[in-house]
Amino acid sequence: MPCVLLLSHVHRPALWFREDGFLVLERLFSAEECESMKQEIRRILQEMDVPPHLRTEFSTQQEEQLKAQGSADYFLTSGDKIRFFFEKGVFNEKGEFLVDREKSVNKIGHGLHTHVPLFKSITHSSKIQEVGRRIGLVKPVIVQSMYIFKQPNIGGEVTPHQDATFLNTEPLSRIVGFWIAVEDATEQNGCLWFIPGSHKAGISRRMVRTPPGTIPCTTFIGEEPAYQDDLFLPAPVPKGSLVLIHGEVVHKSELNNSPDSRHAYSFHVMESENTTWSPQNWLQPTPELPFPSLYTR
Repeated sequence: MPCVLLLSHVHRPALWFREDGFLVLERLFSAEECESMKQEIRRILQEMDVPPHLRTEFSTQQEEQLKAQGSADYFLTSGDKIRFFFEKGVFNEKGEFLVDREKSVNKIGHGLHTHVPLFKSITHSSKIQEVGRRIGLVKPVIVQSMYIFKQPNIGGEVTPHQDATFLNTEPLSRIVGFWIAVEDATEQNGCLWFIPGSHKAGISRRMVRTPPGTIPCTTFIGEEPAYQDDLFLPAPVPKGSLVLIHGEVVHKSELNNSPDSRHAYSFHVMESENTTWSPQNWLQPTPELPFPSLYTR
């Protein structure tokens, strides 16, 4: 079973974390703090602007290429912005929503931690900073943030993976995910599943940028192995809980076929002391948004 602990009861969280590759801290945030995050996301969704290349079905080969390049640029340049990424099949051929706008979005990323004061305060909260220190982070910097919806009935599956595949550092073991359940996460609506201890085997593949102008904009080096289903353990958590995710632990989430959404706010930090951020990563710091320290506000 997953390690489920209250922060006040955790005396050696670094040991638990190093052993299993993940750690659950129940109800670190209050119901009121979770509701404030949901309300802020509702406001952001009301102001959502969807670029045409993300919602229009093109017909010619040239138009398809333009659409693909536009989508690639939208993704690659999202690290210091607030951008919207949609579930499959939510637009018709005219670019009109087939579902409510609020239920069409898969996630919002990747600069919520700097552009939205509420999410900045959550990310840099004293509770998060204490967790970082207790697991031994010395100079953690925030590399990205996301609000994930896991929409009712259509929330897509996230296949087994390691976060370090997508956020490469030298040396490895320098990425940690902070995953906050804004709503209850259950086995029915798509909670996280982990293979305990799988982080000790290193990473099996890396996602890297392709040359500028190339479609697709990223490619993989190496292959993700097949994992036995019976190795995974579910980590259902009540809203307000924090799940710490080692960059190399194998985890997944299933399709959400339930009528309940599973909102989560997630961000990744890198231990920057004696660490190099790969120039091949899809996400790169910019002059407008260098990676900020977790321990400053």
